[in-house]
Amino acid sequence: MIAVRHSAFAVLTMMVVLLTGTLHSVATDDQAPSFDTAKPGYRYAFPKDHGAHERFRTEWWYYTGHLTAAGGRQFGFELTFFRRGIPPEQVRTHPSQWSIQQLYLAHFALTDLEGNRFLFADTLSREGLGKAGAETDRLHVWLDRWSATMDDPASSRQRLQAATDAFAIDLQVTPGKPPVFHGQEGISRKGTRPEQASHYYSFTHLSTEGDIRIGTDTFSVTGLSWMDHEFGSADLGGDVVGWDWFSLQLSDSTELMWYSLRRVDGSADPVSSGTLISADGRTQPLTAQDLTVEPLSYWTSPRSKAKYPQQWRISAPSMGINLDVRSLLADQELNTARSTRVTYWEGAVSAMGQARGAAVTGRGYVELTGYAERFTQRL
Repeated sequence: MIAVRHSAFAVLTMMVVLLTGTLHSVATDDQAPSFDTAKPGYRYAFPKDHGAHERFRTEWWYYTGHLTAAGGRQFGFELTFFRRGIPPEQVRTHPSQWSIQQLYLAHFALTDLEGNRFLFADTLSREGLGKAGAETDRLHVWLDRWSATMDDPASSRQRLQAATDAFAIDLQVTPGKPPVFHGQEGISRKGTRPEQASHYYSFTHLSTEGDIRIGTDTFSVTGLSWMDHEFGSADLGGDVVGWDWFSLQLSDSTELMWYSLRRVDGSADPVSSGTLISADGRTQPLTAQDLTVEPLSYWTSPRSKAKYPQQWRISAPSMGINLDVRSLLADQELNTARSTRVTYWEGAVSAMGQARGAAVTGRGYVELTGYAERFTQRL
């Protein structure tokens, strides 16, 4: 989770005004002079770029996926880590292990399709005293017992661990394709101003195996996951209220990422975009002129009263794409009062339709923000 979030478009891609607000594309304050901004020409260098980029204000590592137990029981999961840099001028003159220079937040969710239930948890912690952090030369980000780690750069295999009293995951994810770089000239555009951009890449085809636990029951699972890593320092435009992000993995081994930035009048911002990934890993950037997303049905949350789309028609005529995407469980809403203070919908979906003239099916994740409240909060 095709993956269109996080998710997850990122998902779309998403922007997260952490604590504050943001969720799948980079969002921060209008003025962030203490931090670098995403500029054209960026060249990734791995494994270093899997790690933290503290010169950028907002960053996240975002995992979604579909898992199947030995008996056929189906699950979806989300595990996301956010980093939010504090401007140096707001840090104490004499920094200590107690001062806040980096704030870390995380969301963890499990969708039990057979049990018709959705479990989620969220947390936050400052960097310091070993409670949370992220290394800058490789992928290792953690908050207490939740972590994402890449110990073998040659294979890019990653281990995901998160546990609460109610549910837990311990998964190994291994890329079946090289990383995908979204946008053009090294940046993913989030607005018309030069600084409204992020650096954004994904692993779109992660073979997955490991264990999940619900209560006292443990299941050995296999499946397919998706990972987004995004960092930047600029804010969304003032007329953008939220975004819809899709990550889809199709049966012909192609993937699709798409994010629509929604404006006040309900239309999609022209900078909305995505990427189509072929079976051999080649990529094709998509613009708002290439692809349309039409909501077909809705679900209203009994808690937030937000009205979320639950079925979509995704069409890209020039590529022969016509997909019906549906939520696999209506109630996949997260209220992250303990961390980012955002209520949003992030859920497992199915896909069915046509791609390049052939019938396809698929699975993915969708992230919907700005439906319960407009993203106007700031850290």
